[in-house]
Amino acid sequence: MRMNPDQLYERVLASDASYNGRFFFGVTTTGIYCLPSCSARKPKPENIRFFPTAKAARAAGLRACKKCHPDDFARGADPVLESIEQLVTEIRTTPSAFKDARAVVRRSGFGPTRLFELFRQHYHATPAEVLLRARLDTTKRALLTSDAALADIAFAAGFESLSVFHEHFRMRNGLTPAAYRDLRTARSFEITLPPDYPLAYLKRTLSRDPHSLTERLDGDLYTTVVRLGENQTPARITLHFNANVVTARVDASASAGAHALIVALLGLDQDAASFARLARKLGFARLVANRTELRLTQTSSVFDGLLWAIIGQQINLPFAFQLKHRLTALASRPFSDGLYAPPAPDDIARLEPEQLKPLQFSRSKANYVIDTARLIAGGQLDLEALRTASATRAERTLLAIRGLGPWSVNYLMMRALGFADCVPLGDTGVTSGLQTLFKLDERPDIEATKRLMSIFSPYRSLATAHLWQLNQPVP
Repeated sequence: MRMNPDQLYERVLASDASYNGRFFFGVTTTGIYCLPSCSARKPKPENIRFFPTAKAARAAGLRACKKCHPDDFARGADPVLESIEQLVTEIRTTPSAFKDARAVVRRSGFGPTRLFELFRQHYHATPAEVLLRARLDTTKRALLTSDAALADIAFAAGFESLSVFHEHFRMRNGLTPAAYRDLRTARSFEITLPPDYPLAYLKRTLSRDPHSLTERLDGDLYTTVVRLGENQTPARITLHFNANVVTARVDASASAGAHALIVALLGLDQDAASFARLARKLGFARLVANRTELRLTQTSSVFDGLLWAIIGQQINLPFAFQLKHRLTALASRPFSDGLYAPPAPDDIARLEPEQLKPLQFSRSKANYVIDTARLIAGGQLDLEALRTASATRAERTLLAIRGLGPWSVNYLMMRALGFADCVPLGDTGVTSGLQTLFKLDERPDIEATKRLMSIFSPYRSLATAHLWQLNQPVP
């Protein structure tokens, strides 16, 4: 690696999992070698050696750490991650089997602190948060598929009281459970926003591209065309923004799918209040001033986020918008009111790179867009499976795709998959915001960005959203 020992040691101190496999470190006093992310007590710099491979560490007479299992990682296995993924699958399948987070700890075989660390690392959430989301997802499925009493549904998912169920359900979904059940037949519904929700910031985000072919904001009326349902049928959604209520209308019988998309668009599932408290505790109240409820808007689909991550990398925003317009007009078709259905993977997989060159796509960008669409259309890349994957698994999967680097992958993970602790490394909006926030003489490089952003963990995705706004005028 083109890093000096001081820089490598910084990655060890930061327990930076993104460097796992890129180097290994050994501790001369214990005779053990580890991954950079190892959570064991950090050695003193004079007692540490760095190795390019696990084999090199073994050749130096060191043995593998039993906490981070570097040999398993080096050969492609990750038993700790696999055990956490299996545990999360059990929680999601039968949340009622776990009374609370302590029950999750007992089932895991890890201690409370270690399990908390592993959940934060691999799912960007605490065990309690994963359990709550599993309970809510279970109740949502039951509300749409059965006529059982609300209390029966709540208790079957593991909620101890009906009032707690109602409180969490309304906070995360903007609807009561009864109103959510009505989505089975309704084509319009109202979502209640949290108090102090910064609607002006959302509207500015939705109007960034005034010439978009797939969405339009006209005053308080937002219209977009998305793909809903298993068959990905194009549908038109209109949202009317009011003080603390969003009225939604869907021109298809897929209101539950539309609701999920709108909740993601509004960011209702994000813990904005906790991040605001952390920012104030760190002495950065100005970062969240007048927008404590700011959320990170999610893309309409994982594929749409993936396209933007490839198209938008290493070019300015207006040009990225132009490329997206041209690709949409070429690959898709008009739907209604001058809006286009967003292109599907099959639409782009049928294209050839030569067709994108007249649109001013570079040769590499054209190849990346089409090759990735073909991976999806051919079944080699399952984007929807990434929605339920661990953050670690999603990151490894995406980084293995040609054309996706750290910026693209982290952007996609936070904007399309909803992971809470991501940083789009190299993003000019982030580095400009950090320069202002920390009163630096120049914008930080990637390594400095990692160090500065580490204080905002486990809410670095929301920190990114606020840094993007820090140097912008108040809308």
